[in-house]
Amino acid sequence: MKKKIRYTDEPLEMEVMDDFLPPPEKLVLKEDAVKITLSLNKKSVAFFKKQAQKLHIPYQRMIRKVLDFYVNHYQR
Repeated sequence: MKKKIRYTDEPLEMEVMDDFLPPPEKLVLKEDAVKITLSLNKKSVAFFKKQAQKLHIPYQRMIRKVLDFYVNHYQR
């Protein structure tokens, strides 16, 4: 038997973050890479494949650039 989720009226502590990620068109630059195995959400992969098809580039490159932008943002 699964446990039931209990909701409360506790206030949520949130912080609004600036949108620091670039649009898909800016995720196409080529750099050195290390191969890894990674499981991703089907919805996310479908999004990148669709965008990559429009731009005629590999979707893996776009995913790699999103991660690179994230790292660069938080390494400052």
